[in-house]
Amino acid sequence: MKIEVTDLKKIYNKELKLNIESLTINSGEIFGLVGNNGAGKTTFFRLILDLIKADSGIVLSDNNPVNESLKWKEYTGSFLDSGFLIEFLTPEEYFYFVCELYNITRNDASERLKVFENFFNGEILGKKGKYIRDFSRGNQQKIGIASALITHPKMLILDEPFNGLDPTSQIILKEMLKEFNKSAGATILISSHDLTHISETCTRIALLEKGKIIKDIPANDNALAELLDYFGQRINLNSVAQ
Repeated sequence: MKIEVTDLKKIYNKELKLNIESLTINSGEIFGLVGNNGAGKTTFFRLILDLIKADSGIVLSDNNPVNESLKWKEYTGSFLDSGFLIEFLTPEEYFYFVCELYNITRNDASERLKVFENFFNGEILGKKGKYIRDFSRGNQQKIGIASALITHPKMLILDEPFNGLDPTSQIILKEMLKEFNKSAGATILISSHDLTHISETCTRIALLEKGKIIKDIPANDNALAELLDYFGQRINLNSVAQ
């Protein structure tokens, strides 16, 4: 499944916040999106998921215009923030609810949850009477990520998935995403402020600055150094020292 973007623009308060003339994310890529706060990363993902309306342009998901077709929803899994969760459900109730939307039986859902045993670390499932709202931010993050993966999507979109996770869980998530990409051939889109995680996980990295993609970097041994160099050049070391 691939994403094709043409002349995509989003304006907030008369200010152009996203302006992507042309971008293709190829099937099977792990596509990383990096940029400082306000660069437009979350806005871009929300446009791909048709959560907000573009002021102009088009997003095609496997040749389906996301603002006109529902077809792309059948193969897309996503987690952008806690607003995706239903906080008055237990994790099990939420996972079964998500799976039911995709016609996945409870038995199959229970089998699929076993994949996340190490990721959950005994802290998510089997906590009777404990609702999602009662879990820590990190565990809510795990629940959201697992809910996006449990349907085995061909297109997976995660916004800042490493946020709130402890170091062990971050490592497990990186390996889990790479394995899922390899086994399912899924296209994965990730945004993150963590340049190391992005460079270690992704096969391609785009740098977003003030709504525009200014670098498109193959994820090789030089990717992290190139990203660190770019962001490092933006720091006024004298002002920091003061």
